[in-house]
Amino acid sequence: MGSHHQVLIIGGGTAGIMVASQLMRQKKVKDIAIIEPSDTHYYQPAWTLVAAGTYDFDKTAKPMASIIPKGATWIKDKATGFDPDNNRVHTESKGDVTYDYLVVAPGMAYDFSLVPGLGDAIDKGVVCSTYTDSKHAWDVIKNFKGGTALFTQPTTPIKCGGAPQKIMYLAESYFRKAGVRKNMEVVFATSGTKIFGIKRIADTLLKVVDRKDINLRFYHKLVEVDGEKQIAWYELGKDIAPGTCVVKSGDDAKPLDETFQYNYKDVKVTIEGIRYGIHYDMLHTAPPSVAPKFVRESSLVNEAGWVDVDKQTMQHTKYPNIFSLGDVSSLPTAKTGAAVRKQAPVVVENIDLLIKQNKIGTKAYNGYSSCPLVTDYGKMVLAEFDYENNFTPDPKLKQMLVFDSAKEHWRLWMLKKYGLPYLYWNKMMKGKNV
Repeated sequence: MGSHHQVLIIGGGTAGIMVASQLMRQKKVKDIAIIEPSDTHYYQPAWTLVAAGTYDFDKTAKPMASIIPKGATWIKDKATGFDPDNNRVHTESKGDVTYDYLVVAPGMAYDFSLVPGLGDAIDKGVVCSTYTDSKHAWDVIKNFKGGTALFTQPTTPIKCGGAPQKIMYLAESYFRKAGVRKNMEVVFATSGTKIFGIKRIADTLLKVVDRKDINLRFYHKLVEVDGEKQIAWYELGKDIAPGTCVVKSGDDAKPLDETFQYNYKDVKVTIEGIRYGIHYDMLHTAPPSVAPKFVRESSLVNEAGWVDVDKQTMQHTKYPNIFSLGDVSSLPTAKTGAAVRKQAPVVVENIDLLIKQNKIGTKAYNGYSSCPLVTDYGKMVLAEFDYENNFTPDPKLKQMLVFDSAKEHWRLWMLKKYGLPYLYWNKMMKGKNV
C-alpha cells in the first residue's frame, strides 16, 4: 500500500487544483498527487446566486475527474493525519503516502457544536444557508411571506465574510418584487462592529442598507439556535453604555445604545440573563467554520487551529517542505477563491525554487483578497483589499469600464454572473494566468 510522490497536495478544491495545474502547466514538477475523496468539484461563489433564483445549481458542479490536471495522480481517499518528521500523510484506506513536498489545502470543515441547536435546525424548514444547501435557501426565500427575516453569522472565520450580507440584499429585492416586503422586517445580526472593514465599501453598503430599510445589529455573538421555538440566541460582544438599552421593551424609556443598532426595528426579542433571543420567521446563517479535524489535531496548526505558515511565502513555520494556502491556512486575510488566485503562484514558485536551488524565492503574497458584494439583482460592489486593509482595485477592471469598484455597478454583476465562472473553469482550474 501507499506510494511516494515528489509533490503531494491535500485537497481538490480551488487551492489544491490551482497549485497542481500551475505546476503541471509550467512543467515544474513531473510527479504530483492529489488526495481528494469527493467525486464533485463545486464553484461555490455562485451558490449565492442559486439561492436568489438566478443561477442553475447544476452549473456549479463538475466531476472531480474532469478537474484533476492531466498527468497528476488522483488518490481518491481521505487524508486522516500527518507524520511531518517522516514526510508522511496517513489516509483512510490507501495506506501512508510519502512526499518530498506537501501542500495542505483541504478547505474548511463545519463544526455545528460551536452553536448548539444549529446543526439540528440547518437546511430544514425556515432555516437555511447558501453555504450548505443553496437550493433549500432559494425555497425558503421564495416561500417567505412575512415576519422577521433574520440574517446572521457565527463568530468563527467563515468563507467570504460578505456572503451572509449578499444573500440578504438579494432576498430583500426578491421580497419587494414578490410584493411581500411590507409584511416583514429584515434584520442582520453580526458579532462585527461595522458592516465592512474598509471605509469606502462600508459607506456604499450603508447606502444599500438605507435603501432597503434593513436593521443592522452589531456585537451580536450567535451562541445557540432554538429550531423549535424559532429563536436565535446572542450574547453581546461589549458592555451596554450606562443608562441605555439594546432593545426597547415595554414602557422602558431608556434611549438605545446606538453602537449596537443601526436603523432599529422593533422585532420580538426575549431577554434571559445576558442573552438576547431574536425570534425569527426565517433564518439564514453561515455555518461555524474550522479546519478539518485531521488538520486541527496535527502538529501543523497554530493556537487558533489553522495551518501555521509565513503570511508572505506560505511556507510552514516549522517544516520547510510543507506549504499551505486557501481556507485552512493561517493567512490573516479573507478566505476566498480570489485570495487563492494570488496565493497559488507564490507557492508554485517557492516549490520550484526549493527543488532546483534548495531555497525559496522573493515572491511575496501581500494578503490580496476580494469579496464581490452583490447588492441587488444587476448590481455589485467589488471589495478588494490586502493585509493592511488598503482598498486595492485590480487594474483589469478599468478595461471593463468599471472606474470605481467601490460603487454599485451592473458591469460588476455581469462579471460575477458570467465572467468569473468562465475564468474559474477555463483559466484558473487549468493553471493559466488570470
